[in-house]
Amino acid sequence: MDFDKLKQDIIEYSKEIGIDKIGFTTAGTFSEMKNRLLRQEMLGYQSGFEEKDIEKRVDPSLIFDGPKSIIAIALAYPSRMKNAPQSKRGERRGIFCRASWGTDYHHVLRDRLSKLEDYIKSRVPQAQFKSMVDTGELVDRAVAKRAGIGWSGKNCAVITPEFGSYVYLGEMITNLPFAPDEPMEDQCGTCNKCVDVCPTGALVEGGQLNAQRCIAFLTQTKGFLPDEFRNKLGNRLYGCDTCQTVCPENKGKDFHNHWEMEPDPEIAKPLLKPLLTISNKEFKEKYGHVSGSWRGKKPIQRNAIIALAHYKDETAIPDLIAVMQNDVRPVIRGTAAWALGKIGGEEAGKALQKILAQEKDEEVITEIHKGLEILSGDLKQL
Repeated sequence: MDFDKLKQDIIEYSKEIGIDKIGFTTAGTFSEMKNRLLRQEMLGYQSGFEEKDIEKRVDPSLIFDGPKSIIAIALAYPSRMKNAPQSKRGERRGIFCRASWGTDYHHVLRDRLSKLEDYIKSRVPQAQFKSMVDTGELVDRAVAKRAGIGWSGKNCAVITPEFGSYVYLGEMITNLPFAPDEPMEDQCGTCNKCVDVCPTGALVEGGQLNAQRCIAFLTQTKGFLPDEFRNKLGNRLYGCDTCQTVCPENKGKDFHNHWEMEPDPEIAKPLLKPLLTISNKEFKEKYGHVSGSWRGKKPIQRNAIIALAHYKDETAIPDLIAVMQNDVRPVIRGTAAWALGKIGGEEAGKALQKILAQEKDEEVITEIHKGLEILSGDLKQL
């Protein structure tokens, strides 16, 4: 078997099925990433969503029998929304990050990887594969970097010369011995914009992220958002793009190569108030196809309440009062109490006082007191 010829054929076929970039690397241990992950664990910087076994994250032989090489793929996604609706008084809107626009990228990349598997299998019937996207054991960024897809930026994203960091990544471990491509040299240089502007200081330094402080992670948590991050959230409902939008390598990068990734403006930038009372069925029907829905509606609703507080949207006061009176979830009731305090006004104050006399949950009571303190001027910032 001429594997060099097969490699070139795979590269050509990948273009036919909508893979924007492809690279090949060895199946050896990712030693540099192992050291980085061990340090992340020691510092408590992990998100908790990752594979717990660090050895499996860096050693392909622990998750695949007899690996010979890894194929990495990248698909570019849009950075600009066509016909984006405007947020205005009484009709304030939140925003999903760009990586959650369109159809869930896990499905899109798995489709491309599946087609690639079928093609290779047709050429080499004894070929074996293990494909993964984001939720697999291996670190996508480490594979993509070593396969020459791009370099690992200071914002912890893989940056490609062609598409910037606006790319989804996936990989396929195989038992076929493809020649590896050359990794790309780091091109961030002295630029430190992403580190400097990170809203919460989650980028501790170039290439090191404290996920516990990252807004992209925080928007996916289900409990009360810690006080120090509430004023940093803005109108973000899911994810954060700040470290990408400031990157000079992303300037002018906006690719609409895949119809599945085109955002529905009313989903990617939805009205906030309707989110407060959306049912589980309605949420699944409207948002279930986007990656930002994977944690369910609760984090999105909590973030929508915080966004209304960010806007100081007085028209939302009746909606927030109704949430406090009717919602059975303490996190949602408590966040609404805090938001009422941030928005302010006599109506909000009276409602908080009235509900305080009825509320039984201690955490919600604490949030009501926060709201009242903000209203009274004793606590200006949280």
